[in-house]
Amino acid sequence: MKMLKVKLKRSLIGKPEKIRKVVHALGLRKINQSVTHKDTPSIRGMVHKTSHLIEVSEVAEE
Repeated sequence: MKMLKVKLKRSLIGKPEKIRKVVHALGLRKINQSVTHKDTPSIRGMVHKTSHLIEVSEVAEE
């Protein structure tokens, strides 16, 4: 299964509470922090909703 590496690139200051909760649910707390998730439809939806704040790359499963 493919994995997605998600990195927070922009600040959440001034963003709506819904967007903050989605980023928090992805496991991102600080700028330049990165996490890996399985490539599922729910994660893809979160990535799509916050695409203006994050950077995404596909990585092979370890």
